[in-house]
Amino acid sequence: MKLLRRTLIATAALVASGAQAAATVGQPAPDFMLKDTNGKTVRLSDFKGKHVVLEWTNPGCPFVRKHYDSGNMPATQKDATSQGVVWLSINSTEKASSDYLEPAKLMAWKQERKAAPTAVLMDEEGTVGRSYGARTTPHLYIVNPQGQLIYAGGIDSISSARPADIEKATNYVKVGLAEALAGRPISASTTQPYGCSIKYKS
Repeated sequence: MKLLRRTLIATAALVASGAQAAATVGQPAPDFMLKDTNGKTVRLSDFKGKHVVLEWTNPGCPFVRKHYDSGNMPATQKDATSQGVVWLSINSTEKASSDYLEPAKLMAWKQERKAAPTAVLMDEEGTVGRSYGARTTPHLYIVNPQGQLIYAGGIDSISSARPADIEKATNYVKVGLAEALAGRPISASTTQPYGCSIKYKS
């Protein structure tokens, strides 16, 4: 009885704080509407019928820089988009953070590294990041053509900031997309994300 009461109190506290349950693999992916770095509105549901990758990003994070400066993230993006996959990079860094880059500077940083996302989206309020339970940069998700979340986790299997580890690691996003595009279930549909904590607006 005491345990039940404690659980109810904890649940009530979560509800009172406005905490949301994170998006769950196997469930519908939360729809959202954000502006891209050019000010154009992008809605997830616009891409129904296609596989979509959501990538949480922040150029101030060494783990993000590892995957961009090495060319790994751009190569993974190009591999995906060449197969008709939509790739949305999302920045949930709040404006007050020293890591925050305004849209034009964020886009310039990506272009310098030959990034190839379909769009780069601004989520300064952190609403979308929180609805997905995104915790780190990078944190990756795959949504199937029916709008269901089929992958959530890290980009790969070695949680380090060392570029030398990339070729030894399993790229979970690449493998997951290959399986999904072949009509197979993703063998590792939930993995541990790693990186810097997202600088959410408090």
